[in-house]
Amino acid sequence: MGEAAPSRDTRALPSAERLKAFTDAVVAIAMTLLILPLMESVSDAGSEHGSLAAWFVDEWPALLAFGLSFVLIANFWLVHHRLFAPVERVDGAVLWLTVLWMFTIVWMPVATAITTAFAEGALQLVVYIGNLTTTSAVLGFTRLYLSRHPELRRQPAVSMREELVDGWVVTALFVVALVVSIIVPAIGYGALFLLVLGPLIGRVLRRRRA
Repeated sequence: MGEAAPSRDTRALPSAERLKAFTDAVVAIAMTLLILPLMESVSDAGSEHGSLAAWFVDEWPALLAFGLSFVLIANFWLVHHRLFAPVERVDGAVLWLTVLWMFTIVWMPVATAITTAFAEGALQLVVYIGNLTTTSAVLGFTRLYLSRHPELRRQPAVSMREELVDGWVVTALFVVALVVSIIVPAIGYGALFLLVLGPLIGRVLRRRRA
């Protein structure tokens, strides 16, 4: 995919630095909110004079959900950080794509709480894994838009194309994980382990394109 020549003067566009800082703050708040249900359960257990061991036994699903969501949000932030590192200017499309991405990140604490507050079912899986899929897809569309507007960034075209392949592979694996989790309820959220195949699939596809 060749890059189109810059067709506009970007000097009038706002710097990307404020958007990057705002995004970092939103992600940090979302990651912090993940812990609030556990904080409440600790207070409740303490007021009822329960044992710490019993609390760990009772809350292990919530602890697991917290750890998983924390790692996933952190990974999304790292990918977003790498994507925007070479971005110097932002336009309206980039702003709104980023706002949509932040919406999915802010929703994660709610989706995480839902996983332990209700009995596991298809709708619950759609809310959680579906949100992860949307987060990944929005990153993909943002990456695609930036690849077609080189005037907004400083990055070699080849590097951007490789990131496009890797990003869409991850999104596709989220979709597959969602379908598998619904079709095979016994697997449930364990279908997310399919994501470990991402780097391998990405390498295979890049070799075929070479």
